[in-house]
Amino acid sequence: MKYILALDQGTTSSRCIIFDEQGGQVASHAIEFRQIYPQQGWVEHDPEDIWKSQIGALKRAVEKSAIDINDIACVGITNQRETTLLWDRKSGEPCCNAIVWQCRRTAPIIEKLLKDGYGDMIRERTGLVPDAYFSGSKLKWLLDADEGLRSRAERGEICFGTVDSFLTYRLSGGRVHVTDATNASRTMLFNLKQQCWDEDMLRMLNVPKSVLPQVVDSSGVVGMLDKSILGREIPIAAIAGDQHAALFGQACFDKGMAKNTYGTGCFILMNTGEEIVRSQCGLVSTMAWRLDNKPTYALEGSVFVAGAAVQWLRDELGLIGSAAETQALAESVPDNAGVYLVPAFTGLGAPHWDMYARGTLLGLTRGTGRAHIARAALESIAYQSTDVLDAMTRELGQPISVLRVDGGATANDFLMQFQADILNTSVLRPRVTETTAMGAAMLAGRAVGVWTDAQLRGLWKSQRTFEPQMEKEKAARYLEIWHKAVQRAKGWSEE
Repeated sequence: MKYILALDQGTTSSRCIIFDEQGGQVASHAIEFRQIYPQQGWVEHDPEDIWKSQIGALKRAVEKSAIDINDIACVGITNQRETTLLWDRKSGEPCCNAIVWQCRRTAPIIEKLLKDGYGDMIRERTGLVPDAYFSGSKLKWLLDADEGLRSRAERGEICFGTVDSFLTYRLSGGRVHVTDATNASRTMLFNLKQQCWDEDMLRMLNVPKSVLPQVVDSSGVVGMLDKSILGREIPIAAIAGDQHAALFGQACFDKGMAKNTYGTGCFILMNTGEEIVRSQCGLVSTMAWRLDNKPTYALEGSVFVAGAAVQWLRDELGLIGSAAETQALAESVPDNAGVYLVPAFTGLGAPHWDMYARGTLLGLTRGTGRAHIARAALESIAYQSTDVLDAMTRELGQPISVLRVDGGATANDFLMQFQADILNTSVLRPRVTETTAMGAAMLAGRAVGVWTDAQLRGLWKSQRTFEPQMEKEKAARYLEIWHKAVQRAKGWSEE
């Protein structure tokens, strides 16, 4: 029996899941790490926290599995995207805290690019909507903020990378500085059609090419796990951004197939095959994956705050002790009693793209209780996802027949049923809901011959299907009030 280690480095925790040849989970371990908020709208991570939590999760999962390390075929990496890191090329030491994808500090940089008329060029070259969400403006901000750092970068002494790149560098003992095409496509520096770093984008953002990693396929051996970590070298055989890995793990291999990952945010991707679909509805064109130097593309809509809204109820408001409580709370009341939460804590993503929107809780009365607020938080996840999927439907000119779902929040049956009701579409939850890690394992196993492409299709299996039950008129009314609430949240912090 061969085993695959999937390293799933997320926004709030680092996880390692070990899969066997049948695609079954053998063992897993996750470690949470600090979230740093230096100023309003700023979010940072300490790169050492990322590293220590990920390497700790890896070692603990291997211990729990009790497998022979000689039976580990490969390692696959999947990661939170857009989060921007800089480290010393020789020592591997971080130069500063990472700027997290949620951080809004670079909104003025994006505003200036738009004011200077670069919006259409950015969309055409990168497939992305110009926004502080993506890595390019974060990298520019870091280099502009420290003149010494920029000088070192220009001399080639500094490495830039998203989390996958940093982890691969560290895991390989500093021998490999790479990123895959999916992560590169989220930087706002990568030419989607030509599949390379875009010289004009680099000039526009004043980014020296010397800091950039080599762009590789999503499935393929890029280096070896350093012997000091587990006692033997093991191929690092896959890299993919978390949402792309989830699309692969959901076996959405055919054009038109879509999935939604319910994590810290919600991320809806639809496979568009060999075609780059240019959105007119606030979606972004991005990579699905790149295999054997052949790109597959996707449409994506990103919801910035989904599960993070439930964390907010727990950590900041103290309304719940755990995320699992929200289902019982939501089901304890017959409806939301007119309470709507727009969790625009870091602005609104697709299809609105409002950097200055802020969180709004509306419809409160003296009778509002914590159950209504918990229900409103869960409902907000489904509403935001529906807005993105409606935009995809308009792009394609046809409804989405089935939505495959994954991520921690899919364990919440209330949320999944409400999603099916509001979307008026079947929602399929797979047996393995950790499809982000599963996708990384599938991509890695493919690279070293554990699975053929045909065998990968058979690994996905359904656990439950949620069918729409709500009357269409009622669902439409819920959405109408939701959109009214969204309008109240927009532009709130704009000067």
